[in-house]
Amino acid sequence: MNRQLLTVLALTLLVSDQSSGETLLARDHGVIVGILEPGPNNAITDVAGVRVGHETIVRDESINTGVTVVMPPGDNIFRRKLPAAIVVGNGFGKLIGLSQVEELGELESPIVLTCTLCVHRTADAVLTYLLSLPGNEQVRSANAVVGETNDGFLNDIRARAVQESHVLAAIENAKSGPVEQGSVGAGRGTRAFGWKGGIGSSSRVLPAQLGGWRVGVLVQSNYGGVLTIMGAPVGKELGQYYLQDFVADEQEQNPDGSIMIVVATDAPLASRNIKRLARRALAGLARTGSSMSNGSGDYVIAFSTVPVASDSSAKIRNDEMSPLFQAVIEATEEAIYNSLFAATTVSGHRGTVEAIPRQATLEILERYGVIEDRNALQ
Repeated sequence: MNRQLLTVLALTLLVSDQSSGETLLARDHGVIVGILEPGPNNAITDVAGVRVGHETIVRDESINTGVTVVMPPGDNIFRRKLPAAIVVGNGFGKLIGLSQVEELGELESPIVLTCTLCVHRTADAVLTYLLSLPGNEQVRSANAVVGETNDGFLNDIRARAVQESHVLAAIENAKSGPVEQGSVGAGRGTRAFGWKGGIGSSSRVLPAQLGGWRVGVLVQSNYGGVLTIMGAPVGKELGQYYLQDFVADEQEQNPDGSIMIVVATDAPLASRNIKRLARRALAGLARTGSSMSNGSGDYVIAFSTVPVASDSSAKIRNDEMSPLFQAVIEATEEAIYNSLFAATTVSGHRGTVEAIPRQATLEILERYGVIEDRNALQ
């Protein structure tokens, strides 16, 4: 389907979207990121075997938090370790499991995202899961990988509402296919660019002549800067952006926060090239206007679904990596936009965070030529 038809469809659905609560993502609004095609779900689950599970925790208006799990393929990843890497953009965060992945270049647990003060309970729950798997009865060391962002505005974070049962439920309920996005799971209480952030996902498929490899991304967005959508200065136009009190004499938006970016690919990569792939995800983050501020934890966790023990001679060479770099940049950028477009307004512990104003945003995107002129299509 071409870009003009996508835009017509998006504009036709906009009214029903706002009235029925149906979730529409960036692409549904005519925001077509990059040049490569997405997979059928346009989500990290387009990488075969990858599953995503959420457990969303809402209690009164004080608790808005949760857990999001990315499950690699297989029944026991501890016995089928995958090549992996972690890249740190700005390190103001708590990422359990980083040092062993860095040292060995291997992933041996699900990747779990949650809130800052829930990381340690969550990691303990991941150990409960791993130690309970058949074949792991004698395991005495396991490296749980758990990341976080701080949802302390909408969530009473000191209550540490995430319990072992929530983590195990998210793991148990993880599934392939379409990924629920927005204010769900670990994205329930997050903010991005002053609006409601959350979980977003996207994917890219390389042309067959470039290997046909798939790259999928899932993000937990909770950071700030000057929101830019495909070059359009949306944050500036909407009057909500970092440093605006200095340049426009208005109330400043705090750029602090964090983003967790999970990258999966079916390309056969050694951990060194997975790290190179992960670094390019930060280029996708930069395209959205991130400030990567002093108080932000910006992390990329990346893995290949081709096991560590596979034939090393089949690994992709350095000079074959550039198409994959393009794919991860595009998928990261779109996943972040999706986290904003899918998010809903949430009231919580210390106030309300509004969803991004879609109508005003679409008008800005039209004006800057990101999407087609609605009047010209009528």
